[in-house]
Amino acid sequence: MMGSKPPVRPPKLGPGSRIGLVAPAGPLLERDDLTRAEELCRALGYVPVLGKNAYRRHGYLAGTDDERLADLNQALGDPSIDAVWCIRGGYGAVRLLDRIDYEAITRRPKAVIGFSDITALLNAVSRRSGVVTFHGPVARAAMPRFSREHFELVLGSGRSAGRLKRLPFPPDVLVPQENRIVTLVSGTAEGPLAGGNLTLLHCLVGTPYFPDLNGALLFLEDVGEDLYNIDRILAHLRLIGALRSLAGVIVGRFTQLDRASRDGALGFDEVLATYFEPLGIPVAYGFPVGHLEAQWTMPLGVRARLDAGAGEVELLEPAVV
Repeated sequence: MMGSKPPVRPPKLGPGSRIGLVAPAGPLLERDDLTRAEELCRALGYVPVLGKNAYRRHGYLAGTDDERLADLNQALGDPSIDAVWCIRGGYGAVRLLDRIDYEAITRRPKAVIGFSDITALLNAVSRRSGVVTFHGPVARAAMPRFSREHFELVLGSGRSAGRLKRLPFPPDVLVPQENRIVTLVSGTAEGPLAGGNLTLLHCLVGTPYFPDLNGALLFLEDVGEDLYNIDRILAHLRLIGALRSLAGVIVGRFTQLDRASRDGALGFDEVLATYFEPLGIPVAYGFPVGHLEAQWTMPLGVRARLDAGAGEVELLEPAVV
């Protein structure tokens, strides 16, 4: 998608937009997950359209592969549905990638939204159709004002640019560590946004769904991973040359990160520096991307500018039309 062809922008969302709510990965743990997803849609002015299999459960999956795929393809192919919003992540989207109806979303582009395990779906749709997809809150999650403003800025605005700013704190207040954005390599860079959950990106290596990272601004997040495993994944990405042509790196939150093992510990910044500092490109970490309530909505394939020193990302073109 990146490089020769411009991204295909789906229609923007607004009052009355019909949103297909699907669960293509892990199961919903309680029926209130569905109620919250529908209520959130209505609070944003949208009309929720619940997948008929969203209530299903099959072990650690939200229904069998056929059931989850049926809901997803139905939402992608229904011309009355304006966007597909995943209710949760978990695990399971990668099992569906080779049977998704990519032709349907090519014929009728629409936003696909979610994060975590949904990274696999976002990148697959983006690569196969060229349509911009959105790494952002899942539908069952709480959406505080910060998240809602960025969500509506990216998905509901036809403006040509929008700045995704660091979390606001008064100038006389020490920013808590969990909200700090730390510059690893200063500078600015421009390129199309690419990335998502690091573990799921790693699952896509060697498949037709792995993103084109040439000249990209790579953003990453993860949850519950040991630091040595993050190190191992980054080492693999370096070995296959995936990091070689990046324009810049936007590291989000790696929540519930275990830095220590029986053999010792490294700092997260030390691991990041090992793989990204030698590239000589702008890198910063701690951006509000990942498993947290206050998060950005990141449009895959849209050109952006990273200012690693200021801790800001600016969209240089609209994500929707």
